[in-house]
Amino acid sequence: QVQLVESGGGLVQPGGSLRLSCAASGFTFRIYSMTWVRQAPGKGLEWVSSINSDGGFTSYADSVKGRFTISRDNTKNTLYLQMHSLKPEDTAVYYCAQSGERGQGTQVTVSS
Repeated sequence: QVQLVESGGGLVQPGGSLRLSCAASGFTFRIYSMTWVRQAPGKGLEWVSSINSDGGFTSYADSVKGRFTISRDNTKNTLYLQMHSLKPEDTAVYYCAQSGERGQGTQVTVSS
């Protein structure tokens, strides 16, 4: 079965950086597009970024464009989200997702 395990979250000051990882298993990772979504406290799920199967095409929400970079390593079955210039409004639980499945999430808190 699909298993997605996110890691790399934490507490960071505004302007700081974090790199999230998502280890995937239970499916043929290299043939699927992957997505990061997030859920802020008291809010619904928000799409953050997507990447196609070979990493050649990426897309971003306007709220993170220019600050976040999605990437993947198909040899390691791992998805990444590099986040720079973090803002308090980026505080959320971040999930990687594939075909309606998502992991347990990793908490990102941006606060001074």
